[in-house]
Order: sequence, then structure tokens, then C-alpha cells
Amino acid sequence: MGVLSLFNFANLLTLLNLLSGCMALVFLFNYQVQWVPVCILVSLVADFLDGFAARLTKNPTDIGKQLDSLADVVSFGVLPGAILFHLMFQKYETSELVFPLNRMYAYSIPAFLVTLAAALRLAKFNIDTRQSEDFLGLATPAATMFVLGLLLIVLYNPYCLAAQVFTGKVLYGTALLLSVLMIVEIPMFGFKFKSFGWIGNEIRYLFIILSVALLAVLKFAAVTLIIILYILISIATKLIKR
Repeated sequence: MGVLSLFNFANLLTLLNLLSGCMALVFLFNYQVQWVPVCILVSLVADFLDGFAARLTKNPTDIGKQLDSLADVVSFGVLPGAILFHLMFQKYETSELVFPLNRMYAYSIPAFLVTLAAALRLAKFNIDTRQSEDFLGLATPAATMFVLGLLLIVLYNPYCLAAQVFTGKVLYGTALLLSVLMIVEIPMFGFKFKSFGWIGNEIRYLFIILSVALLAVLKFAAVTLIIILYILISIATKLIKR
């Protein structure tokens, strides 16, 4: 395989996903947090389009598949862990209790459970032939959107009730729960439409309609709720089928 063939359109989109994830980390640790959601959005769009581009050009490659997971480890593994680390650190920094700096860092390390779980999930996904249409476990982009929702609440409405309940213990629980959901084989529906008709896509359309309604009412505060809705619908669908 020649060097130039590595830079096909699908791979360039994957590299854009990776670059945007890297830039989000730069903004996060330089306290320009308002740019992090923009970078995540770019990564999500690029991640969605790279597979579509590979199928459209009829040029899916093993390298593209591996590159996609490597990019996702950063954008949807390291980044959500870093966001949770940032939120935990901020909670300790603004706490009435006085913690030395090194202890604040140590207390925030559990945030990266999400990163470890995402890496495990992506490695498993690459060799799991059962997840061609739907998912087993929470996909890493969905986990990242959940964490993004928490960041948006704290960033744009830090005094609302939801932001006030994000204590260190709640954030620890969030990191643990997301990590478990990514690894445990709970069936989650995918978004690959074989057709755009209602039949066969009822769950997908229901989720989209409810998500749009939540966004219209709650705006940025709806992002985390949308992922919770996705998880609940996936579980309910599995139980109904049984």
C-alpha cells in the first residue's frame, strides 16, 4: 500500500476527528473550556462521516478501521476522562475544605476510568463481528456526549440545581457507571438506516423525535438526558423483545 493511499477521504475525516480531539484537550487544560463542545461536535461529525465516506467510495480498508479506533481513543476516551478530571478538580478547588494541590490531583484520577474502559471497548469492538448494526455496550461517542452534557451545564448554568449536585462523589459514580456501561454487553440500538421508512426504524425515529423535543425545551441541558433516554430505550427494547 502506497503512502498516498493512506490519505484517502475517509482517513482524512478520521484524522480530522483525531485533530479535533487533540485541540479539545488543549483548550480544556488552558481553561478555554467554551471551545471544547465545538471540538467534540467536529469529532462526532467526522467520526460519523468517515465510515459513510468509506462505504460511499467503496474503499473500506483494515487500516481505516484501525485508524478510526485509534482516533476514537483520544476523542472519545482520553477527552471525556479529561473533562471529568477537570470537573472533579474544579469541585475540589472550589470546596470549602482546603486540599493541597497534589491531593486534589490524586482525588481526580478516577475520572480516567472512562478512558481505560473506552480503550478496552474499542479494542474489543475491532474484533467483535456481532456489532455491525447495533452495539453491545454503550458506544464511546455516546459516553462522551453524556460527559459533554455535564460540562455544558456547569459551563453555561453553574448555579442551576443540576450543576449543584455534581459533587465529587456523584462524578466518581458517573465515571464508574459509564465505564461499566461501555464494557458490559448490554444491547444498544445503532443508527444505520437500511431504509428511511418507518417500518424497521420505529425505535430510531422515536428516539430522534424525543431528543429534538428535549433539545427544544432544555437546550444544552438536554444532552446528558438524551443519552440516558438512549440507554433506557435500548434496555426497554431488549426486554420487550424477550
